[in-house]
Amino acid sequence: METVRHFDISAIYDELHNHFPTYKNKPVIGLTGNYHDNECALAEGYYLSILKAGGIPLILPPVDDTDTLLNTLDTIDGLLLTGGSDINPLFLHEEPVKELHSINPHRDQQELLLTRLAADRQIPILGICRGMQVMNFALDGTLYQDIHSQRKEACIKHSQDLERPYPSHTVHIQKDSLLYNLMGTETLPVNSFHHQAVKDVAPGFRATAIAPDGIIEAMESTECKAMMGVQWHPECFILNGNRCMMPIFNWLIQEASFYKEAKRVHNRIITLDSHCDTPMFFDQNIQFHTRDKRILVDLHKMTEGKQDAVIMVAYLKQLERDDASLLEATAKANRILTEIEEMAAKNKDYVEIAYTPEDILRLKMAGKKAIMLGIENGYAVGKDIRNVERFRKRGVVYMTLCHNGNNDICGSAKDNPEDLGVSAFGESVIHEMNRVGMMVDISHTGRHTFYDALEISRKPIVASHSSVRDLCNHPRNLDDEQMRALARKGGVAQVTLYNGFLRADGQATIMDAVHHLNHMISVMGIEHVGIGTDFDGDGGITGCACSSELINFTKKLLKERFTEDDLRLIWGGNFLRVMKEVQDVKPI
Repeated sequence: METVRHFDISAIYDELHNHFPTYKNKPVIGLTGNYHDNECALAEGYYLSILKAGGIPLILPPVDDTDTLLNTLDTIDGLLLTGGSDINPLFLHEEPVKELHSINPHRDQQELLLTRLAADRQIPILGICRGMQVMNFALDGTLYQDIHSQRKEACIKHSQDLERPYPSHTVHIQKDSLLYNLMGTETLPVNSFHHQAVKDVAPGFRATAIAPDGIIEAMESTECKAMMGVQWHPECFILNGNRCMMPIFNWLIQEASFYKEAKRVHNRIITLDSHCDTPMFFDQNIQFHTRDKRILVDLHKMTEGKQDAVIMVAYLKQLERDDASLLEATAKANRILTEIEEMAAKNKDYVEIAYTPEDILRLKMAGKKAIMLGIENGYAVGKDIRNVERFRKRGVVYMTLCHNGNNDICGSAKDNPEDLGVSAFGESVIHEMNRVGMMVDISHTGRHTFYDALEISRKPIVASHSSVRDLCNHPRNLDDEQMRALARKGGVAQVTLYNGFLRADGQATIMDAVHHLNHMISVMGIEHVGIGTDFDGDGGITGCACSSELINFTKKLLKERFTEDDLRLIWGGNFLRVMKEVQDVKPI
């Protein structure tokens, strides 16, 4: 195209169509526009830096209409919060200090809301100067209205008279930070045009670059999320032909590319979480249709994380095993199942109970979320084997044989000093589960029970939420020998996002879960693994703390070079294969 004269539109048009395909599908980066004098403008450096990094810049005008904001978030793959006027102190819940400069009433509300909504959706965010301040305050950090009057310490000059493409002071970068990895230096010369600044970084962030006077010059997520802010203006350097700041923009484009691909994959596959305990919170009058802070799984979070389906369980704590207690356990299981059904019915426009893998696909095509029913602890059966069929007819797709403690079916991984396995009654329960098409779940079972169940069951069995014992020596986890045996029988093990099952000490992160999943795959093969979060039952780790963050798991797996076909198996294909095989029985 270099030989085509730019004023010859027909020649350019023809050149564009001389081959196919004609363009790369690049990530779209939303850039907040600077509104003033009835015009929405954007300095050249911002969009030029995005273009040179390989993205498509899209200027976002300051509009407060929520439908527009939500549609915008569905369109973009990354967000760049740009510089500009001071933030209105009323949004900071403060009165203005006399040193406050001009504020822009058109921008603040939109950008603060846009940032929070983007963060909920795990959209990669880069904040520049004012943009870093917006990101920090939107996510519950604090700001200085004016550093020179509100700090006791003396400040260096933070608003240079030099031209913008030239640095005026240095910052010190933390060596263990993302910013250091990008820039490759501890001391970085930067330009400076501000008098407001970050005071205390928001929860889930840390300061990563500091000016000589102690002013925070950069921040980044501590939660394995693609969010970073810099106080200087890196976009200005490219205007002078200086590419020294391009690693920052390259990072944003790379993260946006993975996010774009993760969205595409989630649109094409079924994403199933095989175990959550949200019904445990029903007694707190939770509102599933809202973004309820008390729970980790609700309609908003499932939508933000692009999650299609979840198996909600009726959890029963292991109590006494006398006749009265067993009857109450059965009654409680039924009450919880009814509560799940009622919750779905209240939100029937958005969610339905699914009973088969085909139901999940049908609901996805209809734009609805799917909830399946499970039981955690065979204690619910009591001593009446007829309850197995009753629960199956209600739609229960799996039942864990036990929980923490032995019951009449089997021995548990916990409080089982006799190393009990499956009882005679338990054997008949497993056979009955096979007959009626209910999956046998060995999460929480002891080692003896695991091998007994594997031998007894005529159908493949599952571990709906268990991790790797060789990586975290916990009795709830599976060792390599168990995983191989499970795979040989066609079963599936679902890595769980519970801190205590991922790390023996310290706080687990999403990378620990990825490590466990990789180990499972190396032992069992990719056809025998999946994900069962245990959300609302103590599950939730840094980087994947609720349903809205599940897309982060996909991003991490894409970075590990997993394919769409791999992700289809991991995110539900394997588990649903077993479910379909187990449910392939004569009608009951």
